[in-house]
Amino acid sequence: MNTLITRHPAQRRILTVLVAAQVLSGAGLAAGITVGALLAQDMLGATSAAGLPAALFTIGSALAALLIARVSGLRGRRAGLAGGYLAGAVGALGVVIAAATDNAVLLFVALFVYGAGSATNLQARYAGADLAAPQRRGSAVSTVLVATTLGAVLGPNLVTATGELATSWHVPALAGPFILAVFAYTAAAIVLWALLRPDPLLTARSLPAAPVASRDSRGDARLLLIGTTTMVVIQLVMIAIMTMTPVHMRLHGHGLAATGFVIAVHVAGMFLPSPLSGWLVDRIGRLPVIAASGVTLLAAGLVAGFAPAESTPLLTLALGLLGLGWNLGLVSGSALITDAVPLETRATVQGRIDMAIAVAGATGGMASGFVVASSSYPALSFAGGIIALALVPLVVVRPRLRV
Repeated sequence: MNTLITRHPAQRRILTVLVAAQVLSGAGLAAGITVGALLAQDMLGATSAAGLPAALFTIGSALAALLIARVSGLRGRRAGLAGGYLAGAVGALGVVIAAATDNAVLLFVALFVYGAGSATNLQARYAGADLAAPQRRGSAVSTVLVATTLGAVLGPNLVTATGELATSWHVPALAGPFILAVFAYTAAAIVLWALLRPDPLLTARSLPAAPVASRDSRGDARLLLIGTTTMVVIQLVMIAIMTMTPVHMRLHGHGLAATGFVIAVHVAGMFLPSPLSGWLVDRIGRLPVIAASGVTLLAAGLVAGFAPAESTPLLTLALGLLGLGWNLGLVSGSALITDAVPLETRATVQGRIDMAIAVAGATGGMASGFVVASSSYPALSFAGGIIALALVPLVVVRPRLRV
């Protein structure tokens, strides 16, 4: 297995380009999170349908993850990531057209394609780690993730402004954030295609193998299983609770501005703590941070479940914790997977894992609407927290390696 001992001279440039693209793409990512459920609810007239957008764009992101990984494995990260963002822009444009024409079928197809942007945003974290030294992989992943914060936090807070723009174009206000997504994803694709040189994955493969300690293949398999399980669980829980929070808030009298603020705090929690998460992963190990992720998501579920429906501050706290728990799990799980997979098959394996993550998110998004319709938002939140707590025992089954 090729393993870098020191930072490659191109690593700083690669991280700079990835950061620029992530800042732009973050605004596109936030559109579906903020108003996707509300748009579907308005067009279909049913609360149970509110989980469909999250399910559709996460299913789309599952297939996109495989395609992006395949292209990346053959032609490098530059081609895979740029193509993924361009597909996300096409999907966002389709959502705008569907909203303007009140075409539910087109809405579902467009949300499916829009999921490519989400898949690309996540796969970019692996590109940051391709040329990173093993002891700095957590920090490299976190650098790419934190860059998403600016656009992703700004996006939900522009719901009102983009809604007014959409209205002036005779498009429903809830489609406004998707107009922003069209431009954001397109700009990210252009930045990556033009500037991500040298390609991090192709460059890493071209390097001579460095001497490394003997590794137990069974240990590597366990690391891979733990990392995959972690990211599947955090995605399932996060998508389920996040998807129904805007619907829950609107049903209890909250306006779009309040909803946008709560989601902005949630998205900040998803990405802003990344430097701290990366430092913890590199300093104290992958598995302890995974356990912290489970505990934090449990706290998020409890706060959301017990919060009075009219309490914006408590819902904001719950969604902030939900984002933080997801971030801790994503950074630690991504580093664990990069440790376990050789460069030759890295992109393919990472794509398959991200597909599993997306399927878990689709399951959470689809089920969330039915759970709330048949029971309640607190029941959904409590269930999510309990599921997340299952991550804690992963620390007990620690492989012999220090992770």
